[in-house]
Amino acid sequence: MAYDENLTVEHPTFVTHLECSYTGERYPADEVHGLSRAGKPLLVRYDLDGVRKALTKDTLAKRPPDFWRYRELLPVRRVADIVSLGEAITPLVPLPRIAARAGAGASELIVKDEGRLPTGSFKARGLALAVSMAKALGIKHMAMPTNGNAGAALAAYASHCGIKTTIFCPEDTPEVNVSEIALQGATVYRVNGLIDDCGKIVGEGKAKVGWFDTSTLKEPYRIEGKKTMGLELAEQLGWDVPDVILYPTGGGTGLIGMWKAFAELEAIGFIGNKRPRMVAVQASGCAPMVRAFEQGEEHAPRWEDAHTIASGIRVPQAVGDFLILRAVRESGGFAIAVSDEAITAALDEVAREDGFLMCPEGAATYAAWKQGLADGRIRRDERAVLFNCATGLKYPLPPIRRTLDRHKPIDFASL
Repeated sequence: MAYDENLTVEHPTFVTHLECSYTGERYPADEVHGLSRAGKPLLVRYDLDGVRKALTKDTLAKRPPDFWRYRELLPVRRVADIVSLGEAITPLVPLPRIAARAGAGASELIVKDEGRLPTGSFKARGLALAVSMAKALGIKHMAMPTNGNAGAALAAYASHCGIKTTIFCPEDTPEVNVSEIALQGATVYRVNGLIDDCGKIVGEGKAKVGWFDTSTLKEPYRIEGKKTMGLELAEQLGWDVPDVILYPTGGGTGLIGMWKAFAELEAIGFIGNKRPRMVAVQASGCAPMVRAFEQGEEHAPRWEDAHTIASGIRVPQAVGDFLILRAVRESGGFAIAVSDEAITAALDEVAREDGFLMCPEGAATYAAWKQGLADGRIRRDERAVLFNCATGLKYPLPPIRRTLDRHKPIDFASL
């Protein structure tokens, strides 16, 4: 990883404290924390006036193209504690043919392709920060529940710095994910249940084994990694924000993190008060946020019998439910559910029309965009960003059985 020549032992970080996202109670920085005393996620807070004085857009533009460029707004204080596998800034890829067919301009439908990150998914962002802070705080053993990609990222980053990992995943987790987790150094178990059932095992083991619970939002730093999606996006758009962000929402860390990022960018004078409408995209077979949003509730009760082909958003209950719903409502956005049939059709359409292979969760955001156009919640002249959260190559692909016998006459006209 490349660093500035004037960056030595200490990062110029500006962390002041941690704060309960529900009660506002303060907690000291540079200590090991899980949830707050109220059982809610902790948020990292910064001296934003100090950041405003220390960081300029010109200074930022000269830094290496990775998310560690935003170090003033990240919690890692020492360069030696950074655990990196080469986190590039992920590209914005337009879908011009699909946009034109829908009557939108070529620049109005853009994918942020998180599949270009280490371990092939956006989970690398959150786990790079969580593991770096675990290293800084002396944590030796981390555990988590996963639907696949988060476990792969934790295994890779933890192995890179010598931290032990134990990971639990639902028994129907795709083999490629389970194998990836194991190959990258974790001890992984299949569990006869869903991700929240796996999470209960992690919680019990925290008391009995002493490992650190790295479940979504049960430690403070995955949000800080995921918020770099918002920092990058604003910088890539010339310090502007899109009209609409459609985000595949399970635990919702990225949606919460981006909403935090935009507030911090405004506080340091990099953007104004314009905000994108945040759209939480879920699957019809697991849509607790959609139900809570439509019923006007602050919390989302557990979704029973959760099922969807988009396993990354098969999260029956999220500890940060109120933060997701708060961001959606404050932004003027909405929560939307799409069927597995719509997800499959969307994946196929984007691949065939614009040559972009999305993961099922990413395809869900395109299905939601189409649905939003149809019901009027998204206009064709609005710039929309879809988040493709992982490379489509990590998922089962349809078999192709077309063959050609080179020893027989070939009917080229039929080809």
